Amino acid sequence: MRAHQSFFGMGSFLSALLFIAFSSYLAGKPEKKLNVIIIFTDDQGYQDLGCFGSPDIRTPRIDRMAKEGMRLTSFYSANPVCSASRAALLTGCYPKRVLADKTVLFPRDVVGLNPKETTMADLFQKDGYATASVGKWHLGHHPEFLPTRQGFDSYFGIPYSNDMSHPVGVNRPQYGLWDKYWKDPKSNDLWQTPLIRDEKIVEHPVDQHTITRRYTDEAIAFIQKSTKAKKPFFLYLAHSMPHVPLYLPRDIHNVDSKYPYKDVIEHIDEQVGRIYDTLHQLNLQDDTILVYTSDNGPWLIFDHHGGQALPLREGKGTTYEGGMRVPCVVWGPGRIPAGTQSNELISTIDLLPTLSALGGVKAQTHGPIDGLDQSALLLGKGPSVRNEFLYYTKQVQALRQGKYKLRKANNGIELYDLEADVGEQKNLAKQEPEKAKELLARMMELDAEVTAGMRPIGTLSR
Repeated sequence: MRAHQSFFGMGSFLSALLFIAFSSYLAGKPEKKLNVIIIFTDDQGYQDLGCFGSPDIRTPRIDRMAKEGMRLTSFYSANPVCSASRAALLTGCYPKRVLADKTVLFPRDVVGLNPKETTMADLFQKDGYATASVGKWHLGHHPEFLPTRQGFDSYFGIPYSNDMSHPVGVNRPQYGLWDKYWKDPKSNDLWQTPLIRDEKIVEHPVDQHTITRRYTDEAIAFIQKSTKAKKPFFLYLAHSMPHVPLYLPRDIHNVDSKYPYKDVIEHIDEQVGRIYDTLHQLNLQDDTILVYTSDNGPWLIFDHHGGQALPLREGKGTTYEGGMRVPCVVWGPGRIPAGTQSNELISTIDLLPTLSALGGVKAQTHGPIDGLDQSALLLGKGPSVRNEFLYYTKQVQALRQGKYKLRKANNGIELYDLEADVGEQKNLAKQEPEKAKELLARMMELDAEVTAGMRPIGTLSR
């Protein structure tokens, strides 16, 4: 009996030693790196997803990801137009800090995002990630400024907006004839927009009918290749639509459609579903964080070729909420709490430090950034660490601080309580002059800090 007990005791002792040894091994073993995907659409409005209240647009795949993840309902792009918002996303900075007064770059421009800036891709690449940019770039079309010089291993996409091909005012197709272009299968060639692989033009003009689907093909191939190579990956998938002109693959293109914008968003949803399916097929869903959002609000002037930002005011190009508050879904099974919603303040400039933290990547940048680490918010472990946010066009126009928003307008100062009046209908500036004065002073103080820290925009070396 004693011998049996003695033997049993020795077994327990050995088991304990083995457990301690194994635990020490696990503790020393590096945690598996998370894959990161950002899907960035162009000119998609706040309301233009089923899960954000669209009465017409059906987006069941993105809605599913929202049910499995988190909806961010106070998520802001850093600028109401293209280039500036993209520079902010990739650098974690207010656009004025890294792109000077440039908001939209054109084919005639000889500047771009300075390659000395640290992009998200730079950080992930240096940490051993495979990195790819797929889709619209719009941060400089000269080789010096393309994604391959900004931390991306590969690039496949168009260098600027899909309505750009010539210097402004020179042989440019007439604007506003969107129904005509939608119905005409040959209208695609009018735009003469190039498609680039890495740093070479491979198609001119790009076939915009197929481009959304081909972006997805490219993204899936990259995911598969990275997985086969056993490398974590960072994928920046920037769809060039629903920016006008709108196109769909010929096999689903309905020339008589009454709502082309709706059709295009629903096609994007289908493509997001393909990426979702790929992640599950490769068993990557538990090791991936995906963010779906837009570069700015909708182009309201184009009616059924543009979107909606309701219940917000205005849209693209403005610093009202509809211009810069955009839909955002964050998905990451097992990490992002399922079926949750947050109305906490967060912006695209926060994604660089946040996604770096979630991926275990050190966010060592070229210079100071304006973004804040919001990983606790996305993990459901704490509130937003951001209480203030500046709204920029070329210059600062507005400040949000808590529930209040101060905005400089042509006719004076506007003050809104966004908790009570998200549609910005009731100007409180006369009712609360001291609050308006306080916020105006604070806005100018914060902008002065950004202005003092401006860094050179990229210029051609030749």
